[in-house]
Amino acid sequence: MKRRLTTLTCMALLLGVALSDRVQMEIPKPTPELKKLDYFAGTWTTEGEIKPGPMGSGGKFTGTNHVQWMDGAFFLVTHSEFNGAMGKGAETSYMGYDTYDSFNTLGEADHAKGNVDGDTWTWQSETRMGSQTIKGRLTIKVLSATAYNFKFEMSSDGTTWKTVLEGKDTKK
Repeated sequence: MKRRLTTLTCMALLLGVALSDRVQMEIPKPTPELKKLDYFAGTWTTEGEIKPGPMGSGGKFTGTNHVQWMDGAFFLVTHSEFNGAMGKGAETSYMGYDTYDSFNTLGEADHAKGNVDGDTWTWQSETRMGSQTIKGRLTIKVLSATAYNFKFEMSSDGTTWKTVLEGKDTKK
């Protein structure tokens, strides 16, 4: 009985020490470069064109993007609605300083790595299409405080790129 009491006392002390260390840990704070993402926060309207090719005959599309910071200010969350050449749909995406993950109602999921160089953001990804791996590249070129152009390209070899869609977003 005495041994059991000693064991329980030791366990309680260890748990107390572990919890006090955990309470004293500093909560992570966003890094300064994340502030560059402030540009994208807000509501944007999209106008663009899908080029004829592997995604169909092409055509115009429009959309709306509602972009806000996730609690903690490490990631932006975007809820998008679109309508056009591929029909109506929606997408949810998560953007960090160098990562971008999106999921849409067309069954597409994308994970991209990116960087910013001046006023140009570039995101690159890989997607399986059948037995082939296709590379994707999204380029965003900031035009002003309330507008940017975007272009999405695909490549089977990472050298020769074909534009799949392009357009412009304007902040409301």
